[in-house]
Amino acid sequence: MSHSGAAGGGQLEEKVDLSAEVVAKLEQAKTLMGSGGSSNLTETLALLAALEKRCRVGNDTPSLIKICTASVQHCKDAENEAILIQTLQTLSTRRSQKSAAISAMVQLAFPWVLVDKESNLPHPSLKNDDLIVALRDITDGKIFLEAERAQLTRALATMKENEGDIDGAATVLQEVMVETYGSLSKKDKVEFILEQLRLTLAKKDYIRAAIVAGKISPKQFQDEASEMQQHKVQFYTLMAQYHVHEKDALNLAKDYHAIYSTPMIQSDTGKWQMALKCCVLFLGLSEHSSEQQDLMNRVFEKDIQHLEILPASYATLELLLQPEIISYPLSHQVDLEQVLFESLQLLNDEGGDNESKVEEEDIKYWKELLHRRVIQHNIRVVSKYYKRIHGERLAKMLALDRAALESEISTMVSSGSLYCKVDRPADIIRFSPTQTPEAVLTSWASDIDKLLGLVERTTHLIQKENMTK
Repeated sequence: MSHSGAAGGGQLEEKVDLSAEVVAKLEQAKTLMGSGGSSNLTETLALLAALEKRCRVGNDTPSLIKICTASVQHCKDAENEAILIQTLQTLSTRRSQKSAAISAMVQLAFPWVLVDKESNLPHPSLKNDDLIVALRDITDGKIFLEAERAQLTRALATMKENEGDIDGAATVLQEVMVETYGSLSKKDKVEFILEQLRLTLAKKDYIRAAIVAGKISPKQFQDEASEMQQHKVQFYTLMAQYHVHEKDALNLAKDYHAIYSTPMIQSDTGKWQMALKCCVLFLGLSEHSSEQQDLMNRVFEKDIQHLEILPASYATLELLLQPEIISYPLSHQVDLEQVLFESLQLLNDEGGDNESKVEEEDIKYWKELLHRRVIQHNIRVVSKYYKRIHGERLAKMLALDRAALESEISTMVSSGSLYCKVDRPADIIRFSPTQTPEAVLTSWASDIDKLLGLVERTTHLIQKENMTK
């Protein structure tokens, strides 16, 4: 036995070399287990426990690791899971236990609970989750075991999900704030958060799903690596499930546009066509706004070659971008309704509801919304060409009854997308505010100034041309 360092003065801890004695004791423990099998397990653990304390107090970390891993291995060889869990918990909670010893025990137990060290799948031989739960408790709060805790949590959640306990699986994952783990790579964090989001949506906890989705920034998907592209598609597919529930058409269009713009989707004709169809469909279902118009124009200009292959999508954008009245139903209405049904069914399948059908109420809601968006588009077009118009004339022009017309006008005025005043007794609808005499004179004076400016500039150019001849 040799000593090194100084125990006094608080400068260095005393270190003891017990390697020779550890080798002898480990051999003795192996012989003891070989002679009596599992019946001598308690005696073997007692033999090693005394030496474990001396190694721990003596700061002989290499020997301590050998003793701890040997104790755990003997419990596993004896196939006594209860004592195995108890031994892991006891050794990891010893006073002043070395982090290297705890890490070694956890790494030793990993192949017993996971398919492999890189996998997050539970080992098929596991009959229950007791060992995984014990290892998660050991790794809790230990920075040097953050990656292992994340893997064990994923494995436990997978076990619960396979047993049909979706709520339990989601709860287990939510306990881990993986975004604060510094030892995990960006890819691993994104994978974990995506799993959190998927299970939260499967649990139908949409409020928490919105919170979890906020942990992922779209900037993280700028990496062109194939794995990050897969994560990007998965993320926006999950967000589409959330936005369908919220009935948020504009964000649905943005989700599908993000999927469509992914390089791996661009290389698959069937996938980019479906993503582009859905993007155009939900753009048409979105409320009129500057953001909606901007995205609509960008899609129409940049993706014109792809749109020409999809006649229904091309016609939809062309109609909505032109300041002309649209007749309803549309000539390609059946194609749009088919895209709507397929998109909702695909999102159901992605959410794990393979046997569930799209609800008739959902289909009815989106169909009615399409009709309303066409009506609103037509009212905006009329407001550009008419300062005022008779209500009966407008209703006839848009093929609507008076109640439906007034309802849509009220909705648009309330949202701030249209200025309108309705004079019911006179049956007059005004799309421009009544100007005061002062405002009329100011406008007239401004127009005269512009006209005189054009005349003066034209005269100057004519004189300049004459002088050069």
